[in-house]
Amino acid sequence: MYRAPSRRKLKKEIEKPNLIPILDAVFIFIFFLLMSSRFLNINEIQSDVPIVSDRQPPKSDKKPLALTLKIQNTRIQVLTGVPGSVRKNIGKNADGDYDLLSLREYLISLKKNNVDENSIVLEPLVDLSYEDIVKIMDSVRDLKKTDPDIWTKTKDGMDLRVKELFNNIVFGNIQS
Repeated sequence: MYRAPSRRKLKKEIEKPNLIPILDAVFIFIFFLLMSSRFLNINEIQSDVPIVSDRQPPKSDKKPLALTLKIQNTRIQVLTGVPGSVRKNIGKNADGDYDLLSLREYLISLKKNNVDENSIVLEPLVDLSYEDIVKIMDSVRDLKKTDPDIWTKTKDGMDLRVKELFNNIVFGNIQS
């Protein structure tokens, strides 16, 4: 009589590796990486894009201020009106930076005569560093507590202190 080899009858189970310690180590490693990483604080600078339309603007008796800052290598030109006419040239100070204090003082005087105007167009004609753009934006955006008070009338006839200079910043052109 023929007898089958014993190796065929005895099927030996293959041992599977125990993955639980490996998974524990991976999860602890992921947790350690998350806890030791530095999270970045990302800030956003609010700015609008110019609107291009073929419609006629609404008719108004009051001419728009159309305030524009043309930023050049040696100066900042302040233009108003359509088409823009140069109202003031702001140069650089002794440190070689734009004289943002003079710019701010001039914009405050413009705001006093145009209380309802909130828009300003920045047109950098040169390559500016990010820090320079932010400094210019900060100087034209909000009124500080040390600035002279500007008042306006609400619809109810109440006096209201203006807290913003020209906070609606639009970039007219961007150079890379």
